[in-house]
Amino acid sequence: MDGEGRLALLLLLFMFSLLSRVSDSHPHSSAIRAASNETVKRASDTVAEVAAYADVAKRIIELAVFGAAQNRSYKRLADFADTIGSRVSGSPNLDMAIKYMFSVMKQDGLDVHLEPVKIPHWVRGTESAEMIEPRVKNLAVLGLGSSVGTPPEGIEAEVLVVQSFEELKCRASEATGKIVVFNQPFISYGETVAYRAYGASEAAKLGAVATLIRSVTPYSINSPHTGWQDYQDGVKRIPTACITVEDAELMWRFSQRKQKIVVRLKMGAKTLPDADSFNTVAEIRGWQHPEQVVLLSGHLDSWDVGQGAMDDGGGAMISWEALSLIKDLGLRPRRTLRTVLWTAEEQGGVGAQQYFNLHKVNMSNFDLVMESDLGTFAPVGLRFTGSDAAQKVMEEVVKLLAPINTTKLELNGEGTDISPWMQAGVPGASLHVADSRYFWFHHSEGDTMTVQNPRDMDLCSALWAVVAYVVADLQDMLPR
Repeated sequence: MDGEGRLALLLLLFMFSLLSRVSDSHPHSSAIRAASNETVKRASDTVAEVAAYADVAKRIIELAVFGAAQNRSYKRLADFADTIGSRVSGSPNLDMAIKYMFSVMKQDGLDVHLEPVKIPHWVRGTESAEMIEPRVKNLAVLGLGSSVGTPPEGIEAEVLVVQSFEELKCRASEATGKIVVFNQPFISYGETVAYRAYGASEAAKLGAVATLIRSVTPYSINSPHTGWQDYQDGVKRIPTACITVEDAELMWRFSQRKQKIVVRLKMGAKTLPDADSFNTVAEIRGWQHPEQVVLLSGHLDSWDVGQGAMDDGGGAMISWEALSLIKDLGLRPRRTLRTVLWTAEEQGGVGAQQYFNLHKVNMSNFDLVMESDLGTFAPVGLRFTGSDAAQKVMEEVVKLLAPINTTKLELNGEGTDISPWMQAGVPGASLHVADSRYFWFHHSEGDTMTVQNPRDMDLCSALWAVVAYVVADLQDMLPR
């Protein structure tokens, strides 16, 4: 290096030293370092605070999975589902279910009350479908929720089979006076359910007289799957029902052969005035901050087929069982643990929306909202929606579930009933289970106790109870 180079280097080092001293003497630099240190300290404190619950978590898991409470949530569900059966919105069976759960949770020593709501009241009535041409065949059918009925003599019409909304639009001139059959493939529930929800109105815009929707399921044993559908304002309301995958594909093959298809459809469906109902609420009051709440939930209503054991009797039972486990161990958290068994979820979260409207004035006191509504199969982990800071806390909480190998925290907590809270910024969590078979039985006669497994329900109950108790007992609420 020559002399000029050495001089330039010395000058550069001098300037760097000067800038460093200026930076160190800046009035905000010490504050920045202090804040950074405080953040690290808080994170370290949170890790230690949550880890201290390891013994409590093990006690809850032991009781639920191996102890006196083993198989209890399954037995409770079996007693409930076998006694009451299906529980569609507005029905006497749903009223019986609410009274039943109020009584048994009271007997369990919990603080229980009912909160009144108004819910839809749709009645299926008698229904049938028969293919007349090209050959005679009875079609297994279930009317879709909120559908209008047919005239008493039914509707007999030629069929137009399509596989998508796009194909329907391309064949619009063929739809007038026809029964439109949608034979859409199952891609995912979130995508495919649009045909069940909107198929009737889309076909009615083109002059169709009724629609039959291929059931939204990846697997079928000639089983129709019902569900709610939505008429569009200003569009004629036409009868709509679901048919089996097998029958939808049969009619599709006939149509590909250019064979004329005729179907006779009869539906006695009708909508009655809204009915009185209740959300069912059970609590363990917090000892330090009783006004602050960790909410667990499942929905008590079902469709009017099967037993509603999977959707969502299991979710309701583990939300009760979580409180039972905590009570049985003599535990009482700082904040209130509140289990809510929603009414009229299947009609779009009707009961839950009214609960939100009533309680949102106290939103700042809701620490975490939890919902189980995708079955109680073997648990895989917990799905969570919240701030980055809350996410870090929950990552520590799920580590306590190592004894049952469910330490995975995933993004995007979900649930129709807790979505208003999450949209308003309240942290939310949902149970993630091995749900590959869920839509095999969903909204069908197959949703019975036969779907349920006692050990899976024990594991779900343990996860639900550990997460709820620990979050409710931490020094601070989850950061927003």
